[in-house]
Amino acid sequence: MLSEHDHRSLGDRLDLFHMQEEAPGMVFWHPRGFILYQLLEERVRRELAAGGYREVRTPQILGQRIWESSGHWQNFREGMFILDDGERPFAVKPVSCPGHIQIFQRMAPSFRALPLRLAEFGLVHRNESSGALQGLFRLRQFTQDDGHIFCMEEQVADEVAAFCRSLRVFYRDFGFEDVQVAFSSRPEQRAGSDDVWDRAEAALLEAARRVGLDCRMQPGQGAFYGPKLEFILKDRSGRDWQCGTIQLDFVLPERFGLHYVDSGGGKQRPVMLHRAIFGSVERFLGILLEHHQGSLPAWLAPEQLRVLPVGQDSQAYASEVRVRLEEAGLRASEDARSETLSRRILDSHHDGVPFVLLVGAREQAARSIQLRERSGAQRQLALESAVSELLQACRVP
Repeated sequence: MLSEHDHRSLGDRLDLFHMQEEAPGMVFWHPRGFILYQLLEERVRRELAAGGYREVRTPQILGQRIWESSGHWQNFREGMFILDDGERPFAVKPVSCPGHIQIFQRMAPSFRALPLRLAEFGLVHRNESSGALQGLFRLRQFTQDDGHIFCMEEQVADEVAAFCRSLRVFYRDFGFEDVQVAFSSRPEQRAGSDDVWDRAEAALLEAARRVGLDCRMQPGQGAFYGPKLEFILKDRSGRDWQCGTIQLDFVLPERFGLHYVDSGGGKQRPVMLHRAIFGSVERFLGILLEHHQGSLPAWLAPEQLRVLPVGQDSQAYASEVRVRLEEAGLRASEDARSETLSRRILDSHHDGVPFVLLVGAREQAARSIQLRERSGAQRQLALESAVSELLQACRVP
């Protein structure tokens, strides 16, 4: 039996999502859950815009030749869903990097266009065993906040530093204060020569030192194409969660024959950086639910406010208050059921609603509301003052 603080129990209680045996390792998002999902995407999109990324979309299915060039056919085939149209094999994408490489090749940029930063909320599929599936933490279908930076080798340190500096503030906005960093070096099964790996590991470690990161070492835990920095969050239960990552890759640009045109008109090989902030949107959402035990920050709550009329005569005013809140851009609902007031307040807390607004005859006469917070604290506020205060309390950081 699941704990009440397990994200699957919370997802059910808050009416966010469900999973069923006909779609193992895949999620059915309910309206409230999809609001939360979209809020996570929107917050990352702000980071993308600030970082100069250009968002793209790539195909779900690519032919065997591309996966052979990337090395996934040789190194990750058991983790891919393979298809065949009767003429040649295909695979449903487990990652977005080969698709971004195709875009870079078509763009054929000059040195003036570098760094070129591409990003995608990439829907990916991985053939996980049924025994390994674990709610949102281990899925067969999930979304990566994938990004790739194509740059010159001398630009690597600045790109890594810029990414790393942005992460601590980003995670703090979600309630994670303790962020550690690990350095994962070459695995036993890998692509590329030892000389290439020596260069890549030295360059990534130097970039980490430049930004003042104190990395714990994880020998053999790198991707098959390059070393990586991993950002590890500690939740309120003391558990570690690896989320963000940035990986330095000399291998795939060589395997795909990538080049840019330098100032003299010659062809040069770019470096590729793979980066993600969440890693998986679904997994990060599961971590968030357990970290906050379902009581999400007001800016993230799918339903931020619930208006409760006290008595039938105040129902029209309750609807007016709800409409005013929605016009201000807040996510509000109204509960005019015949249940007792205490029952409706309890249901609001059960549903993870940060603020409850009580309105009765006195509030209607005064054009005010009684604001009840999660802590149980209550205050009487004029309607417009309440709108201003709630907008600030629910502001996206």
